[in-house]
Amino acid sequence: MREEEIEKLRGVVRDCVSKHLYSSAIFFADKVAAFTSDPADIYMQAQALFLGRHYRRAFHLLNASQIVLRDLRFRYLAAKCLEELKEWDQCLLMLGDAKVDEHGNVYDTKDCNVMYLDKDGEDREINISSAICFLRGKAYEALENRAQARQWYKAAVKADPLCYEALECLIENHMLTCEEETSLLSSLQFAPEDGWLSSFYSCLIKKYDKENVVEAKFRELEKESCSTNPSDGSIMCTLKNNTDLLACKAEYYHQCGEYQKCFELTSVLLEKDPFHLKCTLVHLAAAMELGHSNELYLMACNLVKDYPQKALSWFAVGCYYYCIRKYDQSRRYFSKATNLDGTFPPAWIGFGNAYAAQEEGDQAMSAYRTAARLFPGCHLPTLYIGMEYMRTHSFKLAEQFFMQAKSICPSDPLVYNELGVVAYHMKEYQKAVLWFEKTLAHIPSSLGEMWEPTVVNLAHAYRKLKYVAKVFGIIYFISPTFFPLFTVFWEF
Repeated sequence: MREEEIEKLRGVVRDCVSKHLYSSAIFFADKVAAFTSDPADIYMQAQALFLGRHYRRAFHLLNASQIVLRDLRFRYLAAKCLEELKEWDQCLLMLGDAKVDEHGNVYDTKDCNVMYLDKDGEDREINISSAICFLRGKAYEALENRAQARQWYKAAVKADPLCYEALECLIENHMLTCEEETSLLSSLQFAPEDGWLSSFYSCLIKKYDKENVVEAKFRELEKESCSTNPSDGSIMCTLKNNTDLLACKAEYYHQCGEYQKCFELTSVLLEKDPFHLKCTLVHLAAAMELGHSNELYLMACNLVKDYPQKALSWFAVGCYYYCIRKYDQSRRYFSKATNLDGTFPPAWIGFGNAYAAQEEGDQAMSAYRTAARLFPGCHLPTLYIGMEYMRTHSFKLAEQFFMQAKSICPSDPLVYNELGVVAYHMKEYQKAVLWFEKTLAHIPSSLGEMWEPTVVNLAHAYRKLKYVAKVFGIIYFISPTFFPLFTVFWEF
């Protein structure tokens, strides 16, 4: 067969893949590979088999070719077949020997040169080494070696910042502390045209900074624009209404306690994109904080119908029952969510909270400890463990866990508030004042209803220390209308 005819058949294969006609793609790719025996055509045939879910056959084809031993693309695709077959140890063996340090730097690699098979040359590619590091991370996570998984995910992002999936795993699974996330982002080497991406990534990490700092990040991203038609400057597109950016902003509102503002934003976003799952999770959390049980019920019904195999769906059901205070049922559904996905942090925390709501401390502690082990970058499990110890008046133990939570996330004001409460109960009033003042200093937005108890706690600590002027100042700050009444009835 002439080269022109073979090239036309290659075009047919590519078109079949683009139209998701995988059986046709497999049929014609097999014939092209038979005619040419070219490594690029064998790779194209394996790709068609992989997309058609013939993983065993694709792996056999790749493994039978000696090229798999000296070409990273063949090796990577073969490892992807083993990933789909859940053969994780074999997947790691296929990817080859390599070591990584705690900072995500890879060494002792014996990878060979990469052949760029059937590539356009004009498209920007993600580094194949980054993809391999990410796949190693997934394999180690599936084997429950989360320490190695964390290091390989970091290596994947460092090898190529465009590998968003690796960064997403690190952030969503709470594998890094606040400081580690910041350090990782500062170490990434972005291309000159990727300034917007650097800003976007900085918005994804934990958002307990001051309001002006976080809002400035969002404004910088919203200004990013490009002309869809260079000859017509009137047609512009920006990230201002991008769903991912809006979901990120909603998450910020939730973290700083502005639940109503968060709920309003997620409601608008879900009207635009009702299947945006990250936004759905934030929407559920805000609805539960606001006690919107009807909204939780409707969301849970829709999610179970559309995504019955996702942990998020059954987490939503658990949130509904938690909201209406049927804690036994909520535990059942939180447990189902953890069984479907053991790496879904909200389900573990909800599971513990449902036990804690009925003062079943041992079971709550067990759930929190599991969450703390699985998600070392999330400070909430250790914070809740401290709260449970405080509920049983074990103040010294509570303080230890609060300090541990502070080391993981030193910018969350709730941690400082709990440290102040513990110090107050231990009659260390000077220390309590210090912690309550730090709480107010770390509040990421203007003082809202959520933080009024902290102000009252601070006033009580001042009262114990006989700081009369400061107490009256706080009373006037809270309620200037009733200030004269407080001064009449105030007693030390």
